[in-house]
Amino acid sequence: MRTISTEPPRTALTRKLVPAVLLSVSGVLLFGVENDLAGYGMLASSVVSAALIDREFLRHLALVAVGMVVISVVPLNADLSLTHMALMGGVLALAVLVPWLVSRFAYREKLITFPVKTGHKWPLAAKVYLLGVVALAYLILPAYLIRTGVYQNWPDASEPTIFWRLFLGVNAVGIWDELFFICTTFTLLRRHFPDWLANILQAVIFSSFLWEIGYQAWGPLLTFPFALLQGYTFKLTKSFTYVVTVHLLFDFVLFLALVHAHNRDWLPIFLY
Repeated sequence: MRTISTEPPRTALTRKLVPAVLLSVSGVLLFGVENDLAGYGMLASSVVSAALIDREFLRHLALVAVGMVVISVVPLNADLSLTHMALMGGVLALAVLVPWLVSRFAYREKLITFPVKTGHKWPLAAKVYLLGVVALAYLILPAYLIRTGVYQNWPDASEPTIFWRLFLGVNAVGIWDELFFICTTFTLLRRHFPDWLANILQAVIFSSFLWEIGYQAWGPLLTFPFALLQGYTFKLTKSFTYVVTVHLLFDFVLFLALVHAHNRDWLPIFLY
């Protein structure tokens, strides 16, 4: 049964902000700093404080927290051994499935959805935006990867086996990002906060996850705006298909740039 709050909306929003901020900061500790003790402690504080505010808020914040805990049990790196890829793939799948299953069958909600067919054609502006994403990725990613040296966080894809595993891994994680951070985390937070605030909260966790994946050095200056844009794009389009298309186009350029960074005589199409 949904709890009906008698508080003024602004007061209720202010009270909910503290647990939500604790949730986002716990992502920084778990994934960015990799301090599990502090991260789990802050995550627990987030859930406990949410329990003192509102039942529905607690349930939704707990779903995100459960997903984050599941993610944290496996190292988030670009180890392309079959064992690690299978383990990481299974864990990431559970991080999406568990919140969705609990929401749909325990809470009896249809809040978390992954809209593939919206019935709307992409307008010209949406198609032009896709071209802009490719252009920006082409200009930014090689410079970022090579000048900072962070391309070494990903393996050299000189061997065909590693080449295709890297391609698969980059794309799989890109799709998962949208499933968990946008369709799940952002959606649940929007239930309780204005869109702009929910977007900032999810972007903090999103960019912290990407830091552990390998986007380090000044990577957050790239990943945080990207996460915000993805949340805003999902709000506008209400289309999982579109935000995934944006992400996969960006990641395709990332993949090519990584191959080039490790082997400068390969793919001499970049400026660096």
